[in-house]
Amino acid sequence: MKPFTYERVQDPQAAVAAVAGTLGAKFISGGTNLLDLMRLEIEQPMHLVDISRLPLTNIDALADGRLRIGAQALNADVAAHDVVRDRYPVLAQALLAGASAQLRNKASIGGNLLQRTRCSYFYDPASPCNKRSPGTGCSAIGGFNRGHAILGASSSCIATHPSDMAVAMLALDAELELLGAGPVARHVPLRDFYLLPETTPHIETVLQPNELIVSVVLPPAPAGRQLYRKVRDRASYEFALVSVAAIVSSTNGTIAEARVAFGGVSHKPWRSLEAEAVLHGRRATLDTYRAAADAALARAVGRGHNDFKIELAKRTLVDTLARAAGERT
Repeated sequence: MKPFTYERVQDPQAAVAAVAGTLGAKFISGGTNLLDLMRLEIEQPMHLVDISRLPLTNIDALADGRLRIGAQALNADVAAHDVVRDRYPVLAQALLAGASAQLRNKASIGGNLLQRTRCSYFYDPASPCNKRSPGTGCSAIGGFNRGHAILGASSSCIATHPSDMAVAMLALDAELELLGAGPVARHVPLRDFYLLPETTPHIETVLQPNELIVSVVLPPAPAGRQLYRKVRDRASYEFALVSVAAIVSSTNGTIAEARVAFGGVSHKPWRSLEAEAVLHGRRATLDTYRAAADAALARAVGRGHNDFKIELAKRTLVDTLARAAGERT
């Protein structure tokens, strides 16, 4: 690990100023991802600004029905919060599906959103990786890519985003509050926050230099049943091969509204507007769910080892929709 300096700040504006005023500075909160990357010298910050003590841990139900979650709230606390469990169960389910209890007790909401890919080539400094070293190539293309992307990838990168929580938040239409050098925070819908790799896979979000995530705001709870389903190689402490967040509202057997988001299939949490369009106004049947799955994966591309993920994603979506509609238990 490269030498670095360290300071702890007490308010968000001071945190932004500290990073803006120091070359090679980075924010650190729980450190559950950043410290691993620093040990491997993939991340080499010269200065760490500790934001773990910032007063951003509140989870507040707002008067208009929205829920504001501070970026320093712990994953475990959000998953256990009464309002989250009652109004946004898909978020609680996704959080509990992620990592381990020990990590959930340390990791923050903001840090979860910003964790980097778990691609083994990204973590191996001896392997070419455009995300780690732009212009060197992508070792996963033509390499062992069993866990890699099948949607939204490019010839520069086929890595996947690891967050479970972000998939659920995408289905819930979450919005991020970002504080920069200016006096007013800006608000960015989560659907616009992450970027596809294209030719610049090292640029992962629209976050500007020195900007800090201060909160996540969830709209009023959507109608219908919410469900998060994660398929992985083992039952715990494992990243998703495929995951699905589904929200389904139906009346008399007809789907009035549906939201579908995937994890483990793309460089970012993947909202399937194609599946949602198929589901809207259709009868809640297995044939409808299969048609939605076919639409959702119509543009999927396998790279050899991960070809199976296309069919796996379809079957996971069908099963999740059926469970969310109350047809399976």
